[in-house]
Amino acid sequence: MLSLTVTTKFIHFKQMAPDKYSALWLSHTSISDFLRCPRAYYLKNIYRDPSTNHKVKLISPPLALGQAVHEVLESLSVLPANIRFKDNLLEKFRGNWKKFSGPNGGFSDTGLENKYRLRGEEMISRVVQNPGPLLNPAVKINLDLPSYWFSEEENIILCGKIDWLEYLPQTDSVHIIDFKTSKNEEDQSSLQLPIYHLLAKNCQKRPILQASYWYLSLSDFPQSQPLPDPDQSTQKIKKIATQIKLARSLNRFKCPHHGCRSCLEYEAIIQGKAKYVGVDGYGYDIYFQPSSASVDLPDSIIL
Repeated sequence: MLSLTVTTKFIHFKQMAPDKYSALWLSHTSISDFLRCPRAYYLKNIYRDPSTNHKVKLISPPLALGQAVHEVLESLSVLPANIRFKDNLLEKFRGNWKKFSGPNGGFSDTGLENKYRLRGEEMISRVVQNPGPLLNPAVKINLDLPSYWFSEEENIILCGKIDWLEYLPQTDSVHIIDFKTSKNEEDQSSLQLPIYHLLAKNCQKRPILQASYWYLSLSDFPQSQPLPDPDQSTQKIKKIATQIKLARSLNRFKCPHHGCRSCLEYEAIIQGKAKYVGVDGYGYDIYFQPSSASVDLPDSIIL
């Protein structure tokens, strides 16, 4: 970014340091929100409750399941490879699940909660029985939230948490692994791996040799995916980022369907139709909708 200083004789240009606090932060989740529904993007990423000045979040059974499984697996990555499975991982999951019980996980009845909890236990058991790459050394990026300046000129930061980076010692490279709790395979047009690939490329020094999805409810091992082209990924993200910046500058976030599930669920929070649960560790006001929580709809969660 440049600042302009005018004197009587000269025009001076001074390089300004990039400001991460005024930057547009983009992630796979926020980009997906915008592409799905700009109104939903606004409600999930910009709107703050006037009474608390907190952003809001809707908890749901699929989201609770994904978070519970992810937290247990993430706890392994900080441990040395030889002791990762020393403790009972299933008991650890059951203890962690207590945080998501009842309304805290978007559950309005115990039957549905037990169904999701058992699904989580099956996924954890699968990993314990088939640890595969989780037995190998892992690379940890020393950032709470991996991020880098996607464009200093446009004041854009790309961020996101990569589930697992397996270290491949023979080539001194890394293998990106993304855990999936969904029963459905990721769409080929998804920007998730392209974004993770760019993050791994810019937030650590080793080359990326491989990328995989691990469908924990379906497969005993990760499924290898083609490595994205970083230049093509950058151009795709830049195009969407331009659209998001324009929408934010105009403060124009309209639902293309005049009301869809993505935005109407959050409109219910503003209208006082959702039940308040509490504040999470990131300072979001958490809500759930009892009427929709008991409907076992097709689910997908990004870990």
